[in-house]
Amino acid sequence: MGIGQDILADWHASQAALLWQVDLGIDDWLLDDPLNRYDLPEAVKPAPMLAPDSLSAPAAREAASGRRATAPAVLPEAVKVDAVAEAKVMAARATTLDALRAAMAGFEPCELRRGARNMVFGDGVPGARVMVLGEAPGPEEDREGRPFVGRAGALLDDMFEAIGLSRRAEAARAGLYLAHVLPWRCLGNGAPMAEDVAMMRPFLERHIELVAPEVIVVMGNTPLSALTGLQGIARLRGQWQAFAGRAVLPMIHPDTLLRLPIAKREAWDDLLALEARLAGGQR
Repeated sequence: MGIGQDILADWHASQAALLWQVDLGIDDWLLDDPLNRYDLPEAVKPAPMLAPDSLSAPAAREAASGRRATAPAVLPEAVKVDAVAEAKVMAARATTLDALRAAMAGFEPCELRRGARNMVFGDGVPGARVMVLGEAPGPEEDREGRPFVGRAGALLDDMFEAIGLSRRAEAARAGLYLAHVLPWRCLGNGAPMAEDVAMMRPFLERHIELVAPEVIVVMGNTPLSALTGLQGIARLRGQWQAFAGRAVLPMIHPDTLLRLPIAKREAWDDLLALEARLAGGQR
């Protein structure tokens, strides 16, 4: 089976010829006119030879061998940046929450910042007795630039207001401060990568120091692991831990409570334990 000589007069033959070329991988026209790439180019004239006595010894040897001396290519060395060390330096220099916010916004090594709409720093009452930590902003938080918003944020507010704590409180004693381990949304809204958490941990530690809470409530595995190195929020919820001399209470994230309302019973028990601890009791 072949293609006719005059395919321009036969639509079906023309289509068959095009499909055949597509099957061969030809999908672009580069020139208006055909080019015979088997034509040999004109002979290249050799460069004029210099008298051997006008060349240095190495150059003369290169000329005699017919080779042209070329300088070796020098590639620039890649600059290695220790992101964790840089984060430690920048975090240590921040003496206020505003300074810390600016330092985090200008931290170049974290690639997450390039794919996020807003940096989500924190919300609530600085100096509050309780600081709540999530893992990373979701789509709604990324849009608004605040942690714990939407349905999950509304549920969280209701939960803590039931024991007298609020992000809108005027007094620090009744206040609540909210933040995330990572201030930028993860790509594809996926789970935070361990290297990103390690990179941003110095900023997190400084954030906690500046807020100076008595109790840190960690909601989810990422903040639990970031502060204690432990995993298994469903197993460890309600079991008091410690970080940097502060009490740490693991709790189920409000997002999970919305999907599994039956877990609200345990969440309420954890809130009562928190209320008792703040009141001076121990549960």
